[in-house]
Amino acid sequence: MATTSLSALNLLPPSKFSSSHSHSFPQIPLHIPSFSNHRPLKSKWLRTISFALAESSDSSKSIDRDLQILLKELADCFVLPADYFKQLPRDLRLDLNDAAFDLSNGTVKDECGEEAGETLLNISRAWENAETSVSAALVSKLPQLVGSLTSNNKSALGKRMVSASRRFQAMGQYGQGELQMIAKVMNRAGKALSETPVSEVANEEPKQETRVLKFGELQVELTPEKAYTGAVIAFFFGILTWQVSQGIQRIPESSLEYANDNALLLAKSLRLTLLSIFYSSTFLSAFACVGLVLLAGQLKSKDK
Repeated sequence: MATTSLSALNLLPPSKFSSSHSHSFPQIPLHIPSFSNHRPLKSKWLRTISFALAESSDSSKSIDRDLQILLKELADCFVLPADYFKQLPRDLRLDLNDAAFDLSNGTVKDECGEEAGETLLNISRAWENAETSVSAALVSKLPQLVGSLTSNNKSALGKRMVSASRRFQAMGQYGQGELQMIAKVMNRAGKALSETPVSEVANEEPKQETRVLKFGELQVELTPEKAYTGAVIAFFFGILTWQVSQGIQRIPESSLEYANDNALLLAKSLRLTLLSIFYSSTFLSAFACVGLVLLAGQLKSKDK
């Protein structure tokens, strides 16, 4: 019986065998994932990034154009008669020197960049020397320098310009109001520059604070070394004045012999005057020595 079934099975044609048993092997549909659906998403993402970068670049260029317009307007304000600054009264010349100091004091090249810092130094010298035409030529260079400045440079430059503009504003109304116009435009340009976002660098070392003493046109930067040197000089000067005062005091009044009483009174008065001068110098030297030592220690601790 088994042999007969096997024989019948072998006699079946291949096509009939397949059709008769096809229900026993259901076909499982295979779905191969297609990555073509992800390409539009990736392309859209890339387009978004490109658009954002382009928009940021356009925004930066637009800000630079606005800053250049403001600085060009400032440069036009400095187009004045050749002897304008020299004709200013003495008090206004002092205010102009103060504006020069505010514009370029300290580490101006480190804060504003090498080229811009050098330009600010030259502008300050022109203001101090009352060179109107030179000042105008130098200020006209600022619009071209904006594009090469970093955000930190722009912010530092803006703060210096705002500070200098206050000096021009303090000059009051003079002539046809040129100084007030300079103050107004410089303040507006400085504020626009100082509002530039400052990028923070994690590994950037903090800049040391610089202290500057100003004696008229003389500017002296304070450092611990200079403070200690000044203390040593004050110490030796105090010793010298003390020795001189002691030498004068050792001269007895009885040894003073003059032809008349008026000359004697004059000699005694001169002796007291010299004693007071040299004793005062000794006291001031000691005070300066102690003060400079304390200042040097304070500056040294801040440097650390």
